[in-house]
Amino acid sequence: MANNGNESVALNGKGGRNGLAKIETHKKHSNGICHDDSGPTVKAQTIDELHFLQKKRSAPTTPIERTQTPFATLSEEQRYRQQLNSISASLASLTREKGPKVVKGDPDRKSETQRVVHDHHITPTIVVSDSALKFTHVLYNLSPAELYEQAIKYEKGSFITSSGALATLSGAKTGRSPSDKRVVKDDHTQNELWWGKGSPNIEMDEHSFMVNRERAVDYLNSLDKVFVNDQFLNWDPENRIKVRIVSARAYHSLFMHNMCIRPNTEELENFGTPDFTIYNAGQFPCNRYTHYMTSSTSIDINLGRREMVILGTQYAGEMKKGLFSVMHYLMPMRHILSLHSGCNVGKDGDVALFFGLSGTGKTTLSTDHNRYLIGDDEHCWSETGVSNIEGGCYAKCIDLSQEKEPDIFNAIRFGTVLENVVFDEHTRQVDYTDKSVTENTRAAYPIEYIPNAVLPCVGPHPKNVILLACDAFGVLPPVSKLNLAQTMYHFISGYTALVAGTEDGIKEPQATFSACFGAAFIMLHPTKYAAMLAEKMQKHGATGWLVNTGWSGGSYGYGSRIKLPYTRKIIDAIHSGSLLNANYKKTEIFGLEIPTEVEGVPSDILEPVNMWLDKKAYKETLLKLAGLFKKNFETFISYKIGKDSKLTEEILAAGPIF
Repeated sequence: MANNGNESVALNGKGGRNGLAKIETHKKHSNGICHDDSGPTVKAQTIDELHFLQKKRSAPTTPIERTQTPFATLSEEQRYRQQLNSISASLASLTREKGPKVVKGDPDRKSETQRVVHDHHITPTIVVSDSALKFTHVLYNLSPAELYEQAIKYEKGSFITSSGALATLSGAKTGRSPSDKRVVKDDHTQNELWWGKGSPNIEMDEHSFMVNRERAVDYLNSLDKVFVNDQFLNWDPENRIKVRIVSARAYHSLFMHNMCIRPNTEELENFGTPDFTIYNAGQFPCNRYTHYMTSSTSIDINLGRREMVILGTQYAGEMKKGLFSVMHYLMPMRHILSLHSGCNVGKDGDVALFFGLSGTGKTTLSTDHNRYLIGDDEHCWSETGVSNIEGGCYAKCIDLSQEKEPDIFNAIRFGTVLENVVFDEHTRQVDYTDKSVTENTRAAYPIEYIPNAVLPCVGPHPKNVILLACDAFGVLPPVSKLNLAQTMYHFISGYTALVAGTEDGIKEPQATFSACFGAAFIMLHPTKYAAMLAEKMQKHGATGWLVNTGWSGGSYGYGSRIKLPYTRKIIDAIHSGSLLNANYKKTEIFGLEIPTEVEGVPSDILEPVNMWLDKKAYKETLLKLAGLFKKNFETFISYKIGKDSKLTEEILAAGPIF
């Protein structure tokens, strides 16, 4: 065999073992080294210095498709000093007036903390007080990877699942505690907010809030380290809100990292003082002897101080929905409508809003492969169009499957928080059907994990407003076209029905009404949001629709649920505009306009009475539901909308008549 001069190859067919060729390789480099992968010795003199070289500094960001402007001219030392002073002010105690000594970095990484303090000559805010002899270490805007490390090391019940998501536990509370939510009633809010019957706003006074605030702040200051997130709400740059979340758990920090809008490096450097601050001391209970307290849990909002305090619950959803309540107050003050809705946009720019309570299919129907997702839950409608309030999605996980909801299923990967799920101890595969911890299992992930999400999450004015109801009584049509007064009536009503198995003790369908499809979070009277919605729909030519995703041919237990493919066909017809050109007929009692034909949907199911074998039972059930609507709306009859009562009369006339 020929030798190429670089290798000496000897083939010994006779003497070689098993008749195989004997191969010898000898690189003939000038330096005599066979494989030269040598390089200069690293400059580091210690392991700590080597670790420092290993890590490159950056800041967490939300991907935004726009050109970035140059960074601020502040030095790193000045920026650190401003951040620490600002955080120290946020952690100020009522009795001490100033915050503790704070320093950035993990106390378990001593060399790193020392480097930060020594290299940048930071002098934290120092005050002689009961906490002056200790530092509160601030873990500031950590990345998901860093928060994984913190959670797995220090928080029992935190594990990496097979998909890469972080599974964690929220403790004894696995859902919100609406009866423990309080809002400070002062000279301003007593006239501005919705109080009394039907309102979610349970009052507390300023003093009781400050007692709880002091308790939360003292608890956070007693810890060796706290997590601080500085982030934004609202993708509309003209109306975004700066929020700061101070928490004790890595799980909470990662949750809010996903759910809020993540600043880019420049925005973080110029963040300044937040517009609203959350103190999450959920691991510590409130004092039940404090005035207005009815349990060891309290979620308190003070709109005057722009602060929120959480005690006695570790359920992360309290932070998300607490901020949503704040936006329901702040945005209308700017003449911007805040909405508890999903939102997507077609390729031609046609925006649709999806309203619906839990179980109606809001998340499923707003996540559409043929359309772009603006957001799944919280939005604003301003003079320029719609914008998502959040930077992530919070999806229910119970019975989740790749076949039914592939986008949500595939979004559960590294960086996603999985709350209270059950998984295989060995493989770490999640069993989404297991309700051992709670039925309210959840996934929180950044919105960019959805492949067809719009970034930035903004869109033009909506063309369609879709109200979703899961009617377990089986008497509402699969789709109805609404006039403006009917849209307001059903928007204020916010109807759906609970079925057996949803909550303990429910044996038959139970109507539930939630004003504006989110009564637990609104701050003003529902009619104010409804009037704003009507004004915007009229101004921009949007059409209202009522879509029933519930039962047909009988109530729950007798009829069958309307097939999801049929509902998708109906939604497609709304998006395309073809449903506007259909022939319509009016139903009795509710006076709803229903189409006689929808492509891909059996015509028989479009009129509910056709599917009931027992026509008498249908009429009785229809009247029963109409009565429930009427009774629920009694709360709003006395409230005048607009300059006169004309609009109020139109809305009342849009309800069931019998």
